[in-house]
Amino acid sequence: MQTLATNEETELIPKRLLRARPLFDREILKRATKDSLLKLNPAVQIKNPVMFVVEVGAALTTLLFAEGIAKGSGAVGFIVQIAIWLWFTVIFANFAEAMAEARGKAQADTLRKAKTDSVAKLITAGGKIEVVPAGKLRAGNLVICEVHDTIPGDGEVIEGIATVDESVITGESAPVIRESGGDRSAVTGGTKVLSDCIKVKITSNAGETFLDRMIALVEGAERQKTPNEIALNILIAGLTLIFLLAVVTLHPYAVYAVAAAHGGRVPGIAVLVSLLVCLIPTTIGGLLSAIGIAGMDRVMQHNVLAMSGRAVEASGDVNTLLLDKTGTITLGNRQAVEFIPAENVEESELADAAQLASFADETPEGRSIMVLAKLKYSLRGRELHQQEARFIPFSAYTRMSGVDLEGRSLRKGATEAVMNFVKDHGGRIPVDFVEMADRVSRTGGTPLAVADGGRLLGLVHLKDIVKGGMRERLARLRRMGICSVMITGDNPLTAAAIATEAGVDDFLAQATPKDKLEYIKKEQARGRLVAMTGDGTNDAPALAQADVGVAMNTGTMAAKEAGNMVDLDSNPTKLVEIVAIGKQLLITRGALTTFSIANDVAKYFAIIPAMFAATYPALGALNIMHLHSPRSAVLAAVIFNALIIIALVPLALRGIRYRPQGAAVLLRRNLLIYGLGGLIAPFPGIWIIDRLLALLHLA
Repeated sequence: MQTLATNEETELIPKRLLRARPLFDREILKRATKDSLLKLNPAVQIKNPVMFVVEVGAALTTLLFAEGIAKGSGAVGFIVQIAIWLWFTVIFANFAEAMAEARGKAQADTLRKAKTDSVAKLITAGGKIEVVPAGKLRAGNLVICEVHDTIPGDGEVIEGIATVDESVITGESAPVIRESGGDRSAVTGGTKVLSDCIKVKITSNAGETFLDRMIALVEGAERQKTPNEIALNILIAGLTLIFLLAVVTLHPYAVYAVAAAHGGRVPGIAVLVSLLVCLIPTTIGGLLSAIGIAGMDRVMQHNVLAMSGRAVEASGDVNTLLLDKTGTITLGNRQAVEFIPAENVEESELADAAQLASFADETPEGRSIMVLAKLKYSLRGRELHQQEARFIPFSAYTRMSGVDLEGRSLRKGATEAVMNFVKDHGGRIPVDFVEMADRVSRTGGTPLAVADGGRLLGLVHLKDIVKGGMRERLARLRRMGICSVMITGDNPLTAAAIATEAGVDDFLAQATPKDKLEYIKKEQARGRLVAMTGDGTNDAPALAQADVGVAMNTGTMAAKEAGNMVDLDSNPTKLVEIVAIGKQLLITRGALTTFSIANDVAKYFAIIPAMFAATYPALGALNIMHLHSPRSAVLAAVIFNALIIIALVPLALRGIRYRPQGAAVLLRRNLLIYGLGGLIAPFPGIWIIDRLLALLHLA
């Protein structure tokens, strides 16, 4: 059974181009270490106000250390330790962000290797074919792509049909069909033609191909911050400013208190800088950017290209999920599930006639009839060519297929068409036959009639097969507070039957592009966020309107341009996993924010009494942990503050495992584990470090 927890998917997913690398891959570690040092540039660091304050504090204590060396001060040993750990704090925070970015850059390098310098067979204005470098192509150019040719740029097939190897994009080795018209006309630059010949209209200029855009988007460093992330940045920047003002005013107050009491000692600048760093939200400030970048990386590991971090975050807040029936809720091809014989006809006779009439039917429905006859009655394929059989392939005009064999005229097809065929051959229609067909329709199935000349033999029941586990997956969505809506072009009767079997919350039958768009607008007007998938040009308006629009890579260029995500595997059910990843991102950010704030509150009560006992002796009574000395308390707090960031890096990058639970349950779990954990952790952590410092005579 598949869960919605992204770390425990059991659904078979094709081999991917954007592979999930080990968290601490050697190449990624090397790149991240280098980048974390480069990020010490103040011009880069100022983008993160919290860590910029820490860097300024590190620089200030470094200068104090240099001054102490010059003056021969005895406190240089303590000051240099403070300076070193403050620099480590900044570097560790940079390392978390650099690790997330390095994973994206490693994926971008993989994509760059997929790019090849190819040539194009350009159709000139005179109709001649000219071989030119692919880099010279412009939008609107027409090119010919033959067997073994690399498609030189993104485009639309305007003539012909061919099988194309898209493994360079999807990692899936199985070729796909690309043909003019419909929803399978889009081709991607860098893919290879395996058969036939197609004429392609280029839709992108050089350097603007889908692969180029993938590379640019995978580079997580250029990611735009989401609204929630911006709001949280403003909050922690505000808290930093408040604590900065509070700590700055402590020095004159301490000078006054010492002078008035004629005793005590004024805390040094290094101590006050350390206090500031311990009180401001350095934990979430150092990890916030990494959480957002890692969220996009997890989506990419599912072979989904997110156009922005906003789209990933929005998926976590989705309230309504629009799912196509065909290929998403159902398997996509109707299958034969039952033979229903007419009066005075044996079921085995009907099955035999239906199988013979399906020999010329290459559709999935026709193949399923042959399989059902074989399974139920062991009827196997027969060598009909030696019996002078004349096959009648299915036609949209006749709406039937069949075979003329040994004086028999076997036909299978739409009930109305077969009934007319029977009448034309002098037969009659059984009284209850129309009611039999209506019963099949009312259950959501499709009836196919089978006849032998003027004799009506019965019906084949074709049914859209709901994917295994779909009801359970939709039930999990419901527990997440998400309403599932099935979209289908079927009539309301058929749609209702499939919706009931699948367990969706609502359905939209006989849906047109306008109907989809209006439904999304109606949901959004109620304050709900909507996600949907699509692959056709007719889906483009709805994809653009949806808060999360996932376009299939096999779809048209219009659909891919309209959506804010592209699924390279073209698996419509992946939208469920995308929602889970979005929720995981939000939960991870919320949990670490809770931990950070609780951690800062605990540090306040843990170190303030010991730190200021020399200035305000009465505070010594509150030193409940009996920390060794003010210096050891300060240094222990600074070390703990640095180490907690590096300890949380794996959690920020992997994300907190998501379980489909209600908001109240998630809140209680968040407060219990990360809120309470953040309050408790500093006390034993600082106490242990304080004892080690005293034991090693470092403070």
